Amino acid sequence: MQAPAIVILGQGSLETARRIQQCYPEATIHGLDGRVEGADQLYQAFGDTLRALYRQATPIIALCAAGIVIRSLASLLDEKGAEPPVLAVAEDGSAVVPLLGGLAGVNVMARAIGETLGVAAAITTSGELRFGTCLLNPPQGYALADLEQGKRFVSDLLAGEAVRIEGDAPWLQQASLPASAAARRTIHVGCEARPARHDELLIHSRAVLVAVESGTPGLADSVREALREAGLAQASLACLLAAEQAMADAELHAAARSLGVALRFAPLGNGLAEMAAAALPLARLSTQAGCVIAVAPAPVEVERVGERRGRLAVIGLGPGAAELMVPAVKAELARAQDILGYETYVRMAGPFRDDQVQHCTDNREEMQRARHAFELAAQGRSVVVVSSGDPGVFAMAAAVLEALHGSSDPAWQRVDLEILPGVSASLATAAQAGAPLGHDFCVMSLSDNLKPWATIEQRLDLAAQADLVLAFYNPISRSRPWQLGVALDIVRRHRDGQTPVVLGRDIGRPGQTLRVVSLAELQPEMVDMRTMVLVGSSTTCTFARADGGRWVYTPRWYPTAP
Repeated sequence: MQAPAIVILGQGSLETARRIQQCYPEATIHGLDGRVEGADQLYQAFGDTLRALYRQATPIIALCAAGIVIRSLASLLDEKGAEPPVLAVAEDGSAVVPLLGGLAGVNVMARAIGETLGVAAAITTSGELRFGTCLLNPPQGYALADLEQGKRFVSDLLAGEAVRIEGDAPWLQQASLPASAAARRTIHVGCEARPARHDELLIHSRAVLVAVESGTPGLADSVREALREAGLAQASLACLLAAEQAMADAELHAAARSLGVALRFAPLGNGLAEMAAAALPLARLSTQAGCVIAVAPAPVEVERVGERRGRLAVIGLGPGAAELMVPAVKAELARAQDILGYETYVRMAGPFRDDQVQHCTDNREEMQRARHAFELAAQGRSVVVVSSGDPGVFAMAAAVLEALHGSSDPAWQRVDLEILPGVSASLATAAQAGAPLGHDFCVMSLSDNLKPWATIEQRLDLAAQADLVLAFYNPISRSRPWQLGVALDIVRRHRDGQTPVVLGRDIGRPGQTLRVVSLAELQPEMVDMRTMVLVGSSTTCTFARADGGRWVYTPRWYPTAP
């Protein structure tokens, strides 16, 4: 099941939402923009947000009246078996009402949320009320073979038919089923591949693991053929197992996605059979179609099999405002186990769940931070390295890649590494001012901590000669009080004094300020380390805004020579 979305309309619901989030740690709290502070994500329109989540099959926990949710989703209700769980929860947590998704586990969610909030969930499903369980939604580790056949089966039981159980179904031991050894109806639990009989509910136990070799063409089809030869249902497949040296093999990951199962890794040893036996010591082994099949006596606990491929994501938070953080970054933060970064940026990325580990370091410890991130990810953990703005602009992406480039540890090379972009400070400042970066521009850092000042002077002189708009990062600091003045002297050799300059301080954060001055007016004292400086080109224009400020833009055209 996907991580749920907890949708709230007002600030008074946030405490209840946080309590529910303890039940579902990866859930994201969506708050109405302008009315909620402290949500994980903001939205503009309640109905549009619910419909978008529903179309994405995201479980929805809406803290509002049930009627609002029903009216919002009414136009989308179609096939019962395709709907995600949808619940309405009272803002104060006094009521939990499952609305949609009975076959997707909504009642299980309702009971779990009700237990967290200390209230009884309002279950109304007839079969579940009668039998104390939803027969059409077996627990994790089991899969229903045929939904339509299952509906008819439950209808027969509700009409008075008795039932007997074949196979191991421990979750039904406490159910109030009309059991009889002579019953004509059967609940059969097993791994074999066969159609369900008209008088049975067939449930597959996900007790099968298939050990595979990397580099096998058409791997997913090979696994399907191996299961057919062994007489096993594909729905009984719990995971694929491969040698840890093949963690980065794209074919393996594609096969797992095609089969809809997890992919785990372990030492190969003397071959696939030894690897499978070590992963599932009590399993029955066989070899089919080049694969080793292990059938366990109970559903496979995938998290205890081998290890997962570690993941390291280097993310950009944007300038600071939650609404300017891209959705992919928010999703990465939600699933992370470890968050590393400069303490100020880590705090900006929160709030975090109790199970997420924060590793805060000084801003000057970038390489140490990058190496620590790889060490954690190589252990199979999901790790995030945080940057403000965009991670590839004077930030952690380069440090992480440098650490990987310089490493001889094969485990680091196997980590699933991804760089996720963010809104950079220069782009955020430009957007506030208008479009000063509307034509060619140059982004430079005036810090000489990692490059010689002579190089900065040379590049700055050439960029100014080229008539590029200039964006200055790290313009000034206590330890570098003179560099900006020198940089401005260089620019003034090639720019008119009336050239517009945009000064954006803490754009996207509380207390942000934006000023537009001329190059002649600009003094280093107007700037600090948290200021983005955008110096226009010869074509950059300004004009008055209705609010008394000024728009700044650089036209896309360029004057041609006579």
